[in-house]
Amino acid sequence: LAQYREKAAFAQFGSDLDPATQKQLARGQRLTEVLKQDQYVPMPVERQILIVYAGTHGYLDKHPINKLKAYETQLYEFTEKKYPEIFKDLVSKGKIEDDLNTKIENCLKEFEKTFVV
Repeated sequence: LAQYREKAAFAQFGSDLDPATQKQLARGQRLTEVLKQDQYVPMPVERQILIVYAGTHGYLDKHPINKLKAYETQLYEFTEKKYPEIFKDLVSKGKIEDDLNTKIENCLKEFEKTFVV
């Protein structure tokens, strides 16, 4: 996110940005949006990990920023219903190993097919 903020500040002064920088700015904007939390309503760490994973692996790139709250809500519901072990493993293991990475990828790919705004 620090790189995003640095590039966003630079982008204010220059209008000619290469596609890679534009993509990085768009991704940073989405990550910033999904990490916002309501006051006195902290997001559980396992949910933060899942949504940051989705953001850093490009799953949020194609969705408009104003639809990301719906994406988040539906993703958490979908994961709790279809892949409850993901949240349990994120809490108990404390890191994403190959087997958990595969589960998360499968979950996100399956969710992408069902996400409706």
